Amino acid sequence: METAEAIERWHRVVRRGEVDLLDDLLADEVVFHSPVVHTPQEGKAVTRLYLSAAAGVFSSGAKRDRPPTDGETGGKDSGFRYVREIVGPQDALLEFMTEIDGIQINGIDLIRFNESGQIIDFKVMVRPLKAVNKLHQLMAGMLKSMQSD
Repeated sequence: METAEAIERWHRVVRRGEVDLLDDLLADEVVFHSPVVHTPQEGKAVTRLYLSAAAGVFSSGAKRDRPPTDGETGGKDSGFRYVREIVGPQDALLEFMTEIDGIQINGIDLIRFNESGQIIDFKVMVRPLKAVNKLHQLMAGMLKSMQSD
């Protein structure tokens, strides 16, 4: 699988909330770097949990600043959007913007893929500090509710 195809699968996860796609998209040895957790989170299960929680926080109606591809329409617009993508042979940097509770959030997803197109490293960086604090609060609540289900 090429990086561009893997990125499209990632966008389906974000845009439609198709978190089941993560099972094939994440490598077993994936490492997740959160903007609010000090240590890297290692493994498919914990990374899937964090990315599923983030999808819930940002909502399944996320969009990019271009029309959806392959007939994708997305759901209700959450305001989350990717505004820039830089894609290389095994790496991608996806810049995003959104607003939550009046706080403008700007961040990047820095993703590395293996030769099979699976994510092996996923790093999220967010600014400004108010945004980091808001996401920390929302993610904690989402993770708690997901773990109690």
